[in-house]
Amino acid sequence: MAAQGDRGVPFSTLSPKYLHANSTSHTWPFSAIAELIDNAYDPDVNAKQFWIDKIVVKDKDCLSFMDNGYGLDKDKIHKMLSFGYSDKTPINGVTPIGMYGNGFKSGSMRLGKDAIVFSKSKSVSCVGMLSQTYLEEIGAKQIIVPIVCFEWNEKSKFSVKEEHKASLQDILSYSPFNKVDEIHAEIEAISSHGSETGTQIIIWNLRSTSSRPSEFDFERDRYDFRIPSELDETMKDAVPKPGPSQATESNTPESVSSLRAYCSILYLKPRMKIIIRGQKVKSQLIAKTLASVRKDHYKPTFLTKRIPITFGYNTKSEDQYGIMMYHKNRLIKAYERVGCQLKANKEGVGVIGIIECFFLEPTHNKQSFDETDKYRKTMNNLGTKLKEYWNEIAYKKKQENPNSTIPMEDITKRPDQNWVQCDECLRWRKLPDGIDDLKLPEKWYCHLNPDPQFRRCKAEQEAVDSDDKVSDGVTHHEDSEEKAGPSYHSLTCQLPDARSRLQELISVKESSNQASQTSGGARDFLLGVLWGSLMFHRGCSNI
Repeated sequence: MAAQGDRGVPFSTLSPKYLHANSTSHTWPFSAIAELIDNAYDPDVNAKQFWIDKIVVKDKDCLSFMDNGYGLDKDKIHKMLSFGYSDKTPINGVTPIGMYGNGFKSGSMRLGKDAIVFSKSKSVSCVGMLSQTYLEEIGAKQIIVPIVCFEWNEKSKFSVKEEHKASLQDILSYSPFNKVDEIHAEIEAISSHGSETGTQIIIWNLRSTSSRPSEFDFERDRYDFRIPSELDETMKDAVPKPGPSQATESNTPESVSSLRAYCSILYLKPRMKIIIRGQKVKSQLIAKTLASVRKDHYKPTFLTKRIPITFGYNTKSEDQYGIMMYHKNRLIKAYERVGCQLKANKEGVGVIGIIECFFLEPTHNKQSFDETDKYRKTMNNLGTKLKEYWNEIAYKKKQENPNSTIPMEDITKRPDQNWVQCDECLRWRKLPDGIDDLKLPEKWYCHLNPDPQFRRCKAEQEAVDSDDKVSDGVTHHEDSEEKAGPSYHSLTCQLPDARSRLQELISVKESSNQASQTSGGARDFLLGVLWGSLMFHRGCSNI
């Protein structure tokens, strides 16, 4: 009989089969891993480091995820193993990524059938298990989550309360850890990285494919999780959709098949160190890896403030381009091609755009946005802004070197600025021009900074860009609308000679005996020249 409330109205129940159904929202395994990283990244946990590894426990291949955050007590671990409990709030200006109270469940169950959580806070150590195998074997009709809290007794040993002993027995019987000492060892392992608190998640009975025992390739790179090159059906949503003339496998970003590459761009302004299989991920301030950077703004009618957009050329690969769309500092859509990049030509090739879409709603798996009118207007506007940037850069290149026949996307480029993250304080530091960031040591610290003002970890981080109110690595949007830039009319007035010359040339051309079609083509060309000049002047005003 269904459980009932005080008034006799039945409660809804949740079948164990829902654990698998819920996990299918992640069509791409890296999106499931990102959910676990987000939980550690959020300010209520505030982890500074996050370790990802592949381990073997009693001949079982397992995935391990560990952070050095605040840890969980019994109430928090119960909410973590339950559905829909998300009471996260901003802390010290840092906005949490989690929204629905579902990330751990959907992410962990996508990677494997069973998961166990070890957590150590300042007050208590807890263990909880979410296991499909366990629920199947006991014939459960609802989702049951064994949770045990250990406390230190007077003899400096762990003790278990009477009400937790049944949960402990089930964990020992249905997890890879069959002795209390083994559980204690995993709890103590949390402190092995120098932190007294933290959380470790171990997932086993990993998902396999029809041709492989695991959907990950652990052999190709000993410091990475790779997705096998033979892209299966689960990968289609993760691969960007290239334009008709660029539909080749070489255009698939490395972040689609390499967890290390994906984690390097996962956050717009990273403030947590991620270590995969013992080696640190080299996080990127992606806006600072671009060349020929220009700032633009999008002012939608449904907002009272302008949204910053950054455009620039990819300095690593001209084949990887499109819009990087973030939400609350977290990457939602990568290399999303818009406007001229979708056409069968070279326009927009090599250009990356970056926008923080706090005004859009991410989908359940945080890999796209809801297809609303706001989203469609945003994508159309991004296409327009991209075309303006492309025309501006093309005009500037023509002015600087009129005889050059090398396409802009084929010219070797270096980032406009070099930034590096300190391994100790995790603050980002701007390096002087001329320093090659590729030649920096693997571990870099503030005391190596040539700039004496930022040579100590205690020095506050510089504002990463002009849209930062404070230098804490988080973008803060102004409450009031920013001052509008120069109008089209004012820019045109700055170019009287160009405008007069344009009219003169058009008049001469139209009075000639050439066909009207040729005249129209010449007029379009000259209008394009003027438009490029206008865009160049507008770009200068934004620098």
